[in-house]
Amino acid sequence: MIKLLVSKSRYALLRVFNLWFLLFSFLLRLVFFIWHFDEVSLKISDVLLTFCLGFVFDTGVCFMISLPFVIYLSIFPNKWIGSLFDKIIIYFFSTLTLFTLVFTFLAEITFWEEFKNRFNFIAVDYLIYTYEVISNIKESYNLTLLIGIVLFITLLLLFLFHKKKAYSNTFAQKITVKTRLLVFFTFSFIVLFYIKFIPNTLAERMGNRYNDEISKAGIYSFFAAFRNNQMKYQKFYTTIDNDKAFAIIKHKLEEPNSKFNSKKYPIHRKVNDNGQINTKGKNVVFILVESLSASFLNKYGNQENITPFLDSLTTKSFFFDNLYATGTRTVRGMEAVTLCIPPTPGQSIVKRPENHNLFTISNVFKSKKYKTNFFYGGDGYFDNMNSFFGGNGFDIYDRGRGSILNDEIKTNRYNIEDNEVTFENAWGICDENLFDKMITVADKYHNENKLFFNFVMTTSNHRPYTYPEGKIDILSGTGRSGAVKYTDYALQQLFRKAKQKEWYKNTIFVIIADHCASSAGKNEIDIANYHIPAFIVNASEIENQIITKQCSQIDLFPTLFGIMNWSYESDFFGKNVLSNSFEERALLGTYRKLTLMKQDKAMILSDQKKQTFNKWDKESNNLTQLPMDNAFLEETIAWYQTADYLFTNKLLN
Repeated sequence: MIKLLVSKSRYALLRVFNLWFLLFSFLLRLVFFIWHFDEVSLKISDVLLTFCLGFVFDTGVCFMISLPFVIYLSIFPNKWIGSLFDKIIIYFFSTLTLFTLVFTFLAEITFWEEFKNRFNFIAVDYLIYTYEVISNIKESYNLTLLIGIVLFITLLLLFLFHKKKAYSNTFAQKITVKTRLLVFFTFSFIVLFYIKFIPNTLAERMGNRYNDEISKAGIYSFFAAFRNNQMKYQKFYTTIDNDKAFAIIKHKLEEPNSKFNSKKYPIHRKVNDNGQINTKGKNVVFILVESLSASFLNKYGNQENITPFLDSLTTKSFFFDNLYATGTRTVRGMEAVTLCIPPTPGQSIVKRPENHNLFTISNVFKSKKYKTNFFYGGDGYFDNMNSFFGGNGFDIYDRGRGSILNDEIKTNRYNIEDNEVTFENAWGICDENLFDKMITVADKYHNENKLFFNFVMTTSNHRPYTYPEGKIDILSGTGRSGAVKYTDYALQQLFRKAKQKEWYKNTIFVIIADHCASSAGKNEIDIANYHIPAFIVNASEIENQIITKQCSQIDLFPTLFGIMNWSYESDFFGKNVLSNSFEERALLGTYRKLTLMKQDKAMILSDQKKQTFNKWDKESNNLTQLPMDNAFLEETIAWYQTADYLFTNKLLN
């Protein structure tokens, strides 16, 4: 190994390359630390741990990136060192690697800006959907300038490497067999050691999420997420006996008007109407709004006046004042509202295999003779939406660009044609165009005397935040506030146009966010960033009201079915919030953290079979750890363990 540490050796380039990578990684970590200086923990021990752990992860990345080069150096014959072939291979791959890593450093900055995280499972997902991601990058950033900066830094580094004679020494020095074997086995052993014994979760020990994330290395985090995109609950989380877990959940789901009619474990039951005003025979238009945080509304202190229409609905609807999203991704919101189930660890059920023919809200609507339709302004291939909705009874309307449904899915798919589109960006057509398409389909079913349930997923409130010019007083593409205001404007136009239709008076509109615009903060679960608005509009026989009970996305449709006075079969974990038997609680999480919140108490389950019990201060959005409450812990485990068990064992059908 001494040869590796000497600049005048065959390993000179490897040495300089690793020193450069460690320096840049440190500087990037320092940038993130200064960026959130007011939110990171400044305790000396936490600061030291942040940067020391960071060095550990960066060193691991160095060894992993370097291993292919070490293998090349180990097997390349001495007699050909410095040959044209040797120079071409080393120059080409070192330049390509430098360019890729510099680009990755810049990509980490943009990813952090959006998600306040190192690369995680979201970055893994983005690898699959290259069209949307590349288009989003093109529309969000000056790609020519970005590539120019990356190229300039790469060329500058190559120049410095030459000044340090890294290349000339690499092409001039021979290496002994002993040195080759020593270096190869050392690097291989260290890489295997990191893979086996240094988990990405090693960073999560400071009690401040920003310190934890900053201490990680983006590339290391990316591959850790890639390996753990699906997580088995029984393996990673604290469990209790299944009989006990289901007994707890059945008790929580009990209602005077429901009766369990299943075998031992499933929660299948018959929910009978509860005597409210009869609204049978009403169409339902459901709108899942991209990234609509409650904090955007004037009611919650926002002074930008970017949601005037939604603000007006807070007193003209059933308005859910204290409702929380289950997750941080669109697919989590879809999972919550369609399956009415707590978030299970790892990937959303929307993206998992074997997620067809589940018991969803579509089953309830179809039992009442409704046509169920799913509308998305982009390509429904993204995030597996077409497969999930098509495989669970919905007809699909999307901007398909040629994607098709699996042959085994017995459903219809319709393309949104070019002549129906006036504006489109990376994620899909603008919300106005999407709503117009939905209205056209609603007209069709109304003329055929058919009831319809139309599920609409919006896209305009998403980076690059572009929308048709001249609609609102904020320029397109200038930021989130404009996108929120355009989304609000498009919803207002939807209602203006719908009110001109015969079917409007017989249609209930339901509006809810899929998740907040940002979910990251200094806490392991940043509860304030799960608070979302929800509205049930035009249930005209019912007096409008503000619902202040703490509840979850999974409760939205059971509440709607209660308002509609329906009797129906249910496999749902959600309940009717308006029922006197409803017990206030919210279920929320990330792909690794699972939380049960009751009022200001929050139990957080983590992988590695860990858990913390906390008090949430709403004003400061801080979590303070409390002594463990075993009854609260068992209930938390029961919600998530049973949900995972039912899906894993195919009992949600």
